[in-house]
Amino acid sequence: MPAFLMELVRNDILWIAVLSSSLAQFLKPFTYYARTREFSWRHIAGTGGMPSSHSAMVSALAAGVGIEQGFDSMIFAAATVLALIVTYDAAGVRHQAGEHARAINLLIAEVLSGSGLSEEKFDEVLGHSRAEVAAGIVFGIAIMLLWKLIIQPLFVG
Repeated sequence: MPAFLMELVRNDILWIAVLSSSLAQFLKPFTYYARTREFSWRHIAGTGGMPSSHSAMVSALAAGVGIEQGFDSMIFAAATVLALIVTYDAAGVRHQAGEHARAINLLIAEVLSGSGLSEEKFDEVLGHSRAEVAAGIVFGIAIMLLWKLIIQPLFVG
C-alpha cells in the first residue's frame, strides 16, 4: 500500500471527526422522536436537527488537533477558526435561509389555495438552532476526548 494511503488510514483525528458527524446524524431520528413523539428515518439524511453533525465534526477536529499538536499551535488555530465559521453558518445563515423558506412556503400556499396550480415546496430545515449547534459542539468534543483519552490508550498502551 502506498505511504500516503497508510498515512490517511492512520489519521485517527480525521476518522474520529467523521465518526462524530456520522453518529450525530444517526441520532437525529431519535432526538426528533423525543421532541415530537413521531419517528421517521428520513431525519437521518436531512439537514438541521439535533445535534448538528457539522458542528460535531469540526469541533471533534479542533479538539483532536489541539490534543495532538497543542492548543497553542497554528494548526489548532486554523481548525478552531474553521469550526467557528461552520457553527456560525449553521446557526446563523442556514437557519435564516430555513426561516425564509418557511415564509415562502406559506405565501405560495396562500396564493395557490384553490387555484389548481402546482405548488413547489422549499426545504425549511436548512440550519440549526443555537441549542442544536451547542449540542453538536459538545458531542464532537466528547467523542474526540473519549477516543484520545480513553479508547486509543487501551490499544496503544
